[in-house]
Amino acid sequence: MITSGHLLSVNDLSREGALEVLDTARELSRITDGAIKKLPTLRGRTVVNLFFEDSTRTRLSFEAAAKRLSADVINFSAKGSSVSKGESLKDTAQTLEAMGADLIVIRHKSAGSARFLADRLDASIINAGDGAHEHPTQGLLDAFTIREKLGRIEGVRVAIVGDILFSRVARSNFWGLTKMGAEVRLCAPRTLLPAEIGKLPVKVYTRLEEAIEGVDVVNILRIQMERMDRGFFPSVREYSALYGVDKDVLRFAKPDVMVMHPGPMNRGIEITPDVADADCAVITDQVTNGLAVRMALLYLLLGGGNVAAA
Repeated sequence: MITSGHLLSVNDLSREGALEVLDTARELSRITDGAIKKLPTLRGRTVVNLFFEDSTRTRLSFEAAAKRLSADVINFSAKGSSVSKGESLKDTAQTLEAMGADLIVIRHKSAGSARFLADRLDASIINAGDGAHEHPTQGLLDAFTIREKLGRIEGVRVAIVGDILFSRVARSNFWGLTKMGAEVRLCAPRTLLPAEIGKLPVKVYTRLEEAIEGVDVVNILRIQMERMDRGFFPSVREYSALYGVDKDVLRFAKPDVMVMHPGPMNRGIEITPDVADADCAVITDQVTNGLAVRMALLYLLLGGGNVAAA
């Protein structure tokens, strides 16, 4: 159960709470895959997508999820708003709450922005990515995808490869997956590993072949150039040669390995086109599952009640 009324971090959830989200997502997915695509569950509720950074998958997914549950949706973009005139995050959010927002989905460049709002507003808050801190709904949808494809999470070996230092997806993934019993491996150049890496419940590798040996899942991350203020590796070409995932390196993983990527992909850098388009890749499934997981979170946070009765 989500007891705080918000989802700011995967660590806001107990193991049981995380599994409740996944179970609710499965049930909602089953219902909306039928003849009736829209449920009246959140009719009269208002969901605001408050995005200060560019987004395609996450913003559209939250919008579609809210509409499938019959909520009213307000999409806010910082571009062209009073933010460009110097309005603060707090004042912008309070304005939206005064317009009747019941839940605000926020993406912001600053770590802690979602918690900042949760401490100051009555509306429920979902963190859709705060700087390099966390992206909890991505972590949950990745866990959901693994469980739907493999039938379990406990005992599954997952290698997360790429820009660990700046990736909010990586943090939400390893906290969520280890909470649910997976073995998580992180692989990156030493310059792209966080300083606190030794305190995390993960195995750390700097050689790609060693990291993915015998794993069930490879989750590939892009290099987040927009968050880097200096050079963290000699060149993109060298990074790709050492950490780019192609079919040759996948031979070290299990024969039925599953390949994931949160998007957007940089084909030819962290992932080759033949892997991105291979049968083992579940990248479009992640997008589909993101809709189900975000529906579940809106449902649970806004008091949808018993999903079976929806």
